[in-house]
Formats: sequence, structure tokens, C-alpha cells
Amino acid sequence: MKVILDTDPGIDDALAIAYAAAAPEIDLVGLTTIYGNTSIHQASRNARYLVDLLQLDIPVARGAEAPLGASDFRSAGIGHGSEGFGDVIEIPDLGVDHPQSAAEYLVQMAREHGEGLTICTLGPLTNIADALALDPEFARMPGRVIVLGGALGGGGDVSETAEDNMARDPLAADTVFASGLPITLVGLDVTLKPLYGIADFAVLSAASPRVGGFLNRAVQSHLNFFCVTLGIDGCGLQDPTAVVACTHPQLFKTIETGLRVITEGARCGATIPDPDRPPVAVCRDMQTQAVMQELTSRIASLH
Repeated sequence: MKVILDTDPGIDDALAIAYAAAAPEIDLVGLTTIYGNTSIHQASRNARYLVDLLQLDIPVARGAEAPLGASDFRSAGIGHGSEGFGDVIEIPDLGVDHPQSAAEYLVQMAREHGEGLTICTLGPLTNIADALALDPEFARMPGRVIVLGGALGGGGDVSETAEDNMARDPLAADTVFASGLPITLVGLDVTLKPLYGIADFAVLSAASPRVGGFLNRAVQSHLNFFCVTLGIDGCGLQDPTAVVACTHPQLFKTIETGLRVITEGARCGATIPDPDRPPVAVCRDMQTQAVMQELTSRIASLH
């Protein structure tokens, strides 16, 4: 399958991109970048660095630098460090961005590949909303859109009700869920179930010194954030879990419901069911060990 990852690298994004590069089911067409874990400048630089590290010949199209209606965005750097890759702070600025914006690139690729294209979003949904604004027919072009985000079945991670990607641009998220795009939502209901600890990253580092070694170095402060700040024994695999949902949907249990994102007030960013909206496949459970094994085996094969 042809896949575009819309990404804000990000340590877990790096794991997700590495998995996509290794998975034989995926023909990785390109990366589009978005603010989120970092600024848009850092996100694009980090994406181009990963393209080089993974020896990929794909474009990186730079996306939105701020939420809809905002003029700027400042990342707090919490959990991902000042440059996005934890304690790895000397990241070379390699290559150049694609001449098209992320929205333009997404629309062009959707026109070319149609239902053969899967878009997997790992950050705020601003680029997807921008693509819809650029061409309303975009909603009927791609075969699947896998969205990482939301907390339909429980608490959020940035507030009691809101998940980070939805909360950063709730207007964009609500626009996307209203569009009729063929969406599968992979939210906190499932992505905090697989936890990678110190030993898991050590396995990747030993098996794949170049790629796994980089991931192991980058993740140490992220692990500390999860263990010390959140009290979780290991870091969640949010972004890579969403990419496994692209390649192995049979490992995930879903329900169908329309969705709405609250755009203002105390519950801003909360994702709630709305039966009057187009149906979305919402992941509610998965085969956790099988997902973790798939991630480990594929990333460990990278040399």
C-alpha cells in the first residue's frame, strides 16, 4: 500500500517512520510535516534527518506552522526534549523540503493514487484540514486516513477529557471528522496499552546499531518522562501503533460512530460521539503483544 505519514518528529514519530520504512506492506510515498512535538522548522529538519538515516528516497513536504486561525505555535518540548529527539540535540539540517506545501502535496498524491493511498496522521490535523480547504474533493480521494488521536473511551493526556493532537487544533480536527474522509481513529484507548521499556529499546539497539541505536539514545529522556512524571513503567507507543493499524488492521477491534471535537470551553479538544456525523472506525482494543512483536521485528531488521 502507498502511505504518506503526516508527522511531527518526535521520538515516537521516529519509531513510527522506522517501522513504515521496514514494513514490506508499505510503499512509503513521502512525509508531510506538522507542528506539535516541535516547531514546524524542527519537524521538517527532523523528518529529513530520518529520511537520511533510514536511507529513503522520498520527499518531505513542509506543513502548517500553527493551528487554524493562529499565527504561531510554541512547543513546550515536554517529553521530547528541546529538539524533538530527547537528549540527541545535535541534528544536522540535511536536504531541502519539497517545493509544494504539505496540503498541496497531499492533494496531488490523493489525485494520483486515489483509493490506493493511505494517509496516516501522527500530529494535529491542520494539514488535513488545509487539504480539504484547498480541494473539497480531497474528502473522496484517499482510500484510508488513519488518525492518531482522541480519547473516546477515557481520560485525555493534556486534560481530563482531551488528547494532545485533538487539543492542539480542535477546529481542524472537528473539520476533518465532519468531512466524510474514510477515517480510522487510533486513540489513547489503545495506544497506551503497549509499553516499551529500557530492555525493549536495548533489543532494538543490539539488533540494529545504526537505526535502533539512534532510537535508543533518543528515547532515554522520553522514558524518564513516562516513568517519573506519568508513573508508567515504559513509554507508550502511540505513533507506531497507528502505523501498525495501517498494515495489520486485523489486530484491532473497532466500532463505528460519528465524531465531534469540542472547539471551545472547559472541554475543548474532547472527542465525543455524534451519530449525525459521517461514520468513523474507532479502535477500542487490540492484540497488544502481536502489535509489539510486529514493531520489534520490523525495526530490528533495519541495518
